[in-house]
Amino acid sequence: MTSTVGRLGGIGLTVVLALALTSCGNAEEDTAASEGGATAEDGAFPVSIESALGTAEIPEEPERVVTLGQGSAETAIALGTVPVGIESYEWGSDDTGYLPWIHEAVTEAGEELPTQFAGATDIDFEAIIELEPDVILSPWSGITQEQYDILSDIAPTVAYPDLPWSTDWDQQIEIIGEALGQPEEARGLIEDIEAQFAEAAAENEQFADLTFSYIYTDGPGTLGVFLPDEQRVAMVRGLGLTVDPVVETFPETEGTDSAVIGLENADKLADSDLVFTFYTDAETRAEIEAQELYASIPAVERGSVVAPDDTSFVTASSIINPLTVPWVIDRYVPMIEEAAANVED
Repeated sequence: MTSTVGRLGGIGLTVVLALALTSCGNAEEDTAASEGGATAEDGAFPVSIESALGTAEIPEEPERVVTLGQGSAETAIALGTVPVGIESYEWGSDDTGYLPWIHEAVTEAGEELPTQFAGATDIDFEAIIELEPDVILSPWSGITQEQYDILSDIAPTVAYPDLPWSTDWDQQIEIIGEALGQPEEARGLIEDIEAQFAEAAAENEQFADLTFSYIYTDGPGTLGVFLPDEQRVAMVRGLGLTVDPVVETFPETEGTDSAVIGLENADKLADSDLVFTFYTDAETRAEIEAQELYASIPAVERGSVVAPDDTSFVTASSIINPLTVPWVIDRYVPMIEEAAANVED
């Protein structure tokens, strides 16, 4: 993790369980795709994908896919291609050593689990070389130009289109669909996710009048707020809640999809009905909550806080992709209902 908060999406955490590949609109077609492998659309290759770090020239349909960052492995799996290698994410993994939604989707499909390797600031390039990838997918990651140049010497590498860790969830799916020669199927995945959110919002009309802010800290005295399009915030918005309008007034801290406002500005969150957050461990939580300014945030003071302590859930709820969304929705709703019960009418 890159700080007390880690990366997990913007500056904080991120990912989730999926039953086979049923997160897609047509479960039977998805399962068939996973069993038979991905099928590129006619005329999809060769393809050139530009990014902030360079252009990936993919001459033909990739068979051996490696992913870095977050969310790319899940989308590839949903499109029928199980990566041969993925960046490990120990903080959110369960006792299988894998993120649970990835482990379940792959094993349910009867496929071989991907090799895991170190990523982030210390990418295991040797492990990636041994995997002999046809393409490396990292559209939602923090890879540097130096890392990108090395990776590009191994295989065509698809990085982020603008800034690190700031790719919108639907854009990430579109990029991966293009790289795998399945743009139409990728669009179908996006539409399915949007439909799941619409259904969840319709089933939980009680959330429509609730405002929220999603906050994080990097230790005592600090306070940051994730902005509306950051993926963990978009996940909550998808359930029908509304971002506190004050969040729109905070200037973005470049490249983070968040705003560092400082604990001294905690009172600006006074109108948030709910506060969403997470902590890296129980000790950190106690330390943060003991701060007077933090404890005085009205939502915190009355217990209208959604702060899950399961690292797999925190990770899952921080990324929007075909495997995380269905599992997160089922688990998020009761947490939100419990916190909302403390909001005064």
